[in-house]
Amino acid sequence: MDISIVIISLTVIFGLYMAYNIGANDVANAIGTSVGSNALSFKTAIIVAAIFEFSGSILVGSHVSSTIGSKIVYINLIPDYMILIKGMIAALIGASIWLHLATYLGLPVSTTHSIVGGVIGFGIAVLGFNGINWPVVLNIGTTWILSPVIGGFIAALIFIIIRNGILDTYNPLKKTIRISPFIIFFGSLVSFLVLFFKGLKNLHINLLFHESLIIGSILSFIIAFFSKIFITKYIIKKINSRDNIESSEGYGQQYIIVENVFKYFQPVTACLMAFSHGANDVANATGPVASIMNAFYNKAISMDIEIYNWILMIGAVGIILGLITYGYKVVKTLGDKITEITPTRGFSAELAASLTILMGSKLGLPISTTHTIVGAIIGIGFTRGIAALNINVLKSIFSSWFITLPFTAVISALSFLLLNTLF
Repeated sequence: MDISIVIISLTVIFGLYMAYNIGANDVANAIGTSVGSNALSFKTAIIVAAIFEFSGSILVGSHVSSTIGSKIVYINLIPDYMILIKGMIAALIGASIWLHLATYLGLPVSTTHSIVGGVIGFGIAVLGFNGINWPVVLNIGTTWILSPVIGGFIAALIFIIIRNGILDTYNPLKKTIRISPFIIFFGSLVSFLVLFFKGLKNLHINLLFHESLIIGSILSFIIAFFSKIFITKYIIKKINSRDNIESSEGYGQQYIIVENVFKYFQPVTACLMAFSHGANDVANATGPVASIMNAFYNKAISMDIEIYNWILMIGAVGIILGLITYGYKVVKTLGDKITEITPTRGFSAELAASLTILMGSKLGLPISTTHTIVGAIIGIGFTRGIAALNINVLKSIFSSWFITLPFTAVISALSFLLLNTLF
């Protein structure tokens, strides 16, 4: 059989398999808390995430990507472009197998760390330990600590503000009408800034921070203004009269109404997170595929590659298939296995994750979306005491994070040696 057919076939198969596993494991970051709080049914969440993930991947997915290997492996030392091709296929195999296993176990892991581990594996197999850019790897490793800690702290802070300012007051309904527009404004502004900084950069729309802040503020003010009208009408409908808003009677009923109000906040954040995720993390599958195809057609190794539309389509389709058929396992873990999620808690976690991602993008910190949302959920649980957290589930999740790099590296190295023997 012609070697070119074999290479292209393996590339498409494992690129699609990698995208499938990204959809199965990583998309839960956007919708897990919305499902857990019952703000969205699982079926609705899948449909919403599928639409926005696909849109983000196709419309603003990365068309120009710096080769993953060029940052992790000293790519200039690789002796032949065919070695790079086999190495990238091996990296896809190692990362995909690990993501599939983690998803089967319901464990949320970082897809970025998985593909990095795969690249490390083939890099060591080809060049030895000196062929790896260890300072970069160490920098990536800092996300194991930074992401969950920052996300957890911010989530706890946001929820405490909501709890003390609304839920634990003498009149939650009155406080909701008064305070929620400010919360919506802030949440919308953070979400728009995340979108501007992470979701649109591949369209070469390079807005300055003050420009993003102005546009985001205008849009957020409009959303907050109409949200206040909607919230007021919704509450009045529930209690039958505007005059009853001043009453502090029936706290239990008021609490339920407030939680139901926050159910309408979460889907918007989930949509923006899904769009941003599709725009950026699809590159974990399409980047290696494009690197392989570029090296194959040019018969040379290049530091920068172009990602064609058909490659983006493979990534987008794979993500959606993974989400629809296998995404429920990790969604369930994030939604109800770590701690109990209510709409106010879910909103706090999603907003905290978006804010952490925004800060990471602005400061250049290697923030992991997966680790951030898990940390945010843990932070919410801590506000209710350590007993509110499922420690056994957390032990499994943390263990999987530390296993990710060495596991994918070993599988990738073995896969490379096998491919190198066969071809």
